[in-house]
Amino acid sequence: MKFLSLTAFLNLSLLTSASHHATFPGPVRPLAQPVTVNLQEEFQTIHSFGASDCWSAKFIGMWQDERKKNQIADLLFSLDTLANGQPKGIGLSLWRVNIGAGSYEQKDSSAIRDEWRREECFLTPDGRYDWNKQAGSQWFLQAARQRGVRYTLGFTNSPPVQMTRNGKAFSPGGKAINLKPGALEPFADFLANVANHFKFDYLSPINEPQWDWTADKKGKAGQEGTPAENTDIMAVTNALSTKLAAGKAKTTVVMGEAGQLDFLYGKAESGRGDQLNYFFAPKQPGSLAQLPNVEPIWAYHSYFTTCRDSTLVTVRQQVAQRARSVGNPQLWQSEFGVLGDICGQYNGNPRHTDMDYGLYVAKVIHNDLTVANVTSWQWWLAINPYNYSDGLVYINGPDGAYKQHDNARQDGQVVDSKQLWAFGNYARFIRPDMKRVAVRIGASSNPVAEAGQCMVSAYKDPGRKQIVLVCINMTPTATDIPLSGLKVRNDRFVSYVTTGAKTLSKSIVSTNRIQLEPKSVTTLIGTYQ
Repeated sequence: MKFLSLTAFLNLSLLTSASHHATFPGPVRPLAQPVTVNLQEEFQTIHSFGASDCWSAKFIGMWQDERKKNQIADLLFSLDTLANGQPKGIGLSLWRVNIGAGSYEQKDSSAIRDEWRREECFLTPDGRYDWNKQAGSQWFLQAARQRGVRYTLGFTNSPPVQMTRNGKAFSPGGKAINLKPGALEPFADFLANVANHFKFDYLSPINEPQWDWTADKKGKAGQEGTPAENTDIMAVTNALSTKLAAGKAKTTVVMGEAGQLDFLYGKAESGRGDQLNYFFAPKQPGSLAQLPNVEPIWAYHSYFTTCRDSTLVTVRQQVAQRARSVGNPQLWQSEFGVLGDICGQYNGNPRHTDMDYGLYVAKVIHNDLTVANVTSWQWWLAINPYNYSDGLVYINGPDGAYKQHDNARQDGQVVDSKQLWAFGNYARFIRPDMKRVAVRIGASSNPVAEAGQCMVSAYKDPGRKQIVLVCINMTPTATDIPLSGLKVRNDRFVSYVTTGAKTLSKSIVSTNRIQLEPKSVTTLIGTYQ
């Protein structure tokens, strides 16, 4: 699906009566129960939708072809609209910037196999700051800000290599953080200085602390990374809080980045689990509640808990329940992509960019928002040169090949994906500060059953009286949605549809005849009364 050759889209006629509704090939399945929206029953306030620059920005941001770089930036960040009404991009509201540890400068001695997964460090070995480093990442950071992305977040996978126990950007072993004695304060100084220089809104200093991030039997590692126990996380948070507060910084800290959801409420014996209780429950030694420049937020990653549908739902129910029990800190889903084998239905390898994968992504987003009640949902690789399915925008080599990703180091072809556009059904239209409101299918919703059929969520902007519904039809049959509880001006929605053949295709639909196309994600926007 090359962006340069946009797929044709269908402009539906303005609907004024039930007899003038859009029709689709094949049968139409009416939803068994009405969909009821309750504007008065409010849940979380949405903060943002985001993605990260890791790791490809260092090469792609340095391409000489400015047109292609701007094309990528537009796909990710733009809020503009094309002449046919289709959005130019998905309008991310948060951009994650990888703060490197210096493995790139170490070259092959870094022992990280893939040069794309090494990163530069702003701090040189002699203690100076070189703000020209990570120039490719800086290009995309500037592009995001130019296009109106509201929030920026700097995150690390490892402390700088000169501060680690083994002089590498991966762990020598064990569960403790890879910091040599006496390096905690310098690490906090480094992060505070980087955040101040780039004016990041947020810092996330530890990533997936539950994984060991060691080398394989051949002494090679896959990427920068460090484990950390809860005590390490608390020590880093305290040190960073002190540094930021002393400098009157506007940057605040977001902790967590848990590698798997059940570490938030279980696995206490690991020293890296039961995190919501450890960091937020009253009288716990790790309470974050009173620390300056630290947000009452815990971030997690949605990997490994998305199948079967019963697991997708029940794990998030347990997380939401535990969050409520410890004072209701905000939850962020801060990293996701298609990773590994997922119940034999989806797989990261090889690369997939089709609608089945877009639907899968939309289903995970829906359940993180409506079951776990996250306030921010963030993707992993915004730009992916690999033969793997964890990207939004994909990069081929100049010759169109992508199984040898080094071909794209200096130039390449830009490719969109249904993961990108299905994510855009949320990110482009659900803007910061909107509130999620209640939606029920039938008398009481059954999220497990809905996950395999039809899912609907709703968000309102009280200031503009705007209502946004996102509807996912997982089935190969068109589905009628009987809507109740909501009065919309002129009885019409603006509709944006993503299917195998459409990318946020715009039309006008009647509120009394909403029909979801087969295997589709549909965003409906109206003014409520």
